Amino acid sequence: MGKSTPILCIGSVLWDIIGRAPIKMNQGEDMPGRVTRLPGGVAMNIAMALAGFGAQVALLSAVGKDTEGQELVNAAEKMGLNTEFLFRSADLPTDRYMAIEAQNGLIAAIADAHSLEAAGMRVLEPLIDGRLASPALPWAGLVVIDGNLPADMLQMIASGPLFAASDLRIVPASPGKAERLKGFLGHKNAVLYLNLAEANLLCSAHHTQTSDAAAALIALGLSRVLITNGRMATSEARADGFMQSHLPPKVPVNRVTGAGDMFMAAHIAEELKGENAENALTSALAATASYISKGAE
Repeated sequence: MGKSTPILCIGSVLWDIIGRAPIKMNQGEDMPGRVTRLPGGVAMNIAMALAGFGAQVALLSAVGKDTEGQELVNAAEKMGLNTEFLFRSADLPTDRYMAIEAQNGLIAAIADAHSLEAAGMRVLEPLIDGRLASPALPWAGLVVIDGNLPADMLQMIASGPLFAASDLRIVPASPGKAERLKGFLGHKNAVLYLNLAEANLLCSAHHTQTSDAAAALIALGLSRVLITNGRMATSEARADGFMQSHLPPKVPVNRVTGAGDMFMAAHIAEELKGENAENALTSALAATASYISKGAE
């Protein structure tokens, strides 16, 4: 892919509000810690990471015209992200994500992506009206799809002509939204990035190994999948029979929000550099380990 062709990141662009405690927490506990507000959302996290790896990225999402929305757009532009194709509305507030993290991982999270849901197909207008592409000349580059998009929109992306020529890289955003991606099981250009819980939901099973879940999804018609499982092995499988599994580096876990997004971005970046399958996967696991071992910024 040439430098002049951006990667499109389509999905949630919002503010992450993350509370982190340096100790273990249980439900209902009130602990001292730090609360941060950072640009976030699955599409935004992947876009920021890709930009950090030197890629040119354009965002397609819904962002309000409120103060928080303008601050978010300004922050994105400072990072070199193209925001000109965002759907901006005075009637929809800028979305938010709130999470509590502790030494024992993610305690709870709520994603408020109601404005993205309400915007619906208006997010994709630049791919229809000719600004980026059109039904007659569909987008032929790499596209990151975030499962926070409405279910009917994801089905249209999977089965319609707008993305028939695209290299689709898809992430469900959360286990609760994994089943929205069933329409991509037979898509020849779709690559799914999942964790083991999401993979099991998609294949209606209870696999304990990522390699078994990957093989099951390929058997269901998926062309390619990468499945992570925390400190356990990450596996990649393809419809041509290729399979590999690697353990991630052992590092202290100081943050978890955005780890899956970093893995996906790092893997895409390595492939765009021309790395082979093994190097792309192990390098992505190393980048993710570095990310989760760093403290909150």
